[in-house]
Amino acid sequence: MTLPRIVSREEWRAAREELLVGEKAATRARDALNADRRRLPMVEIDKEYVFEGGDGKATLPDLFEGRHQLVVYHFMFAPEWDAGCRSCSAFVDQIGHLAHLRARGTEFAVVSRAPYTKLLPFKARMGWTLPWYSSYCNDFNHDFQASLPGDGDGDGDGDGDGEFFERPGVSCFLRDRERIFHTYSTYERGLDGLGSTTSFLDLTALGRQEEWEEPKGRASTLGAPAGSERIRYHDEYED
Repeated sequence: MTLPRIVSREEWRAAREELLVGEKAATRARDALNADRRRLPMVEIDKEYVFEGGDGKATLPDLFEGRHQLVVYHFMFAPEWDAGCRSCSAFVDQIGHLAHLRARGTEFAVVSRAPYTKLLPFKARMGWTLPWYSSYCNDFNHDFQASLPGDGDGDGDGDGDGEFFERPGVSCFLRDRERIFHTYSTYERGLDGLGSTTSFLDLTALGRQEEWEEPKGRASTLGAPAGSERIRYHDEYED
């Protein structure tokens, strides 16, 4: 195993300052990329999806829980599997308290193709409390490219044998009164670095809702102070 060079404190500081230049450039580039993402057009969802969750049947608008935005994590759990994907489970393990997302009018939900009767015991085993829904009886995963036709059995014959290839992903939605829009999706390596409140907000059309964000005019969308001014202890928010 190779390790970093051993240097004096002065040499370390100089090297750290040099690296900081690149880190600041990466931050500015990330801000610009996030702004471009918020400028993406959106597609209205006119198809009805019915999911199954802890409270029974739910439609896509129901998943918003009355909020303006919805971030869905496409969790790999095929109907024939007995347990969820290990990598997806590790991803969900790192997600913090949802109160901070919700304070910015953004709901978070997990969706998988497995029947809810399989999701529920696995959710209990993992100790998760976040909303998890089954799309077993609808085309949601297929329509948003989280389940793709292919060689699910790995035989490589190209016919797919009626199976689907599962992949992890995140899809974002915006609600304008009764209308629902799809604003963004990303998959696989696009999930690198996600898990925190701000990382999820950066994928959405409204962003972090800070005054400095581009394009202008979205920080006050919720009729509340800018994003960072709304931060509270998670038990102090009014839902």
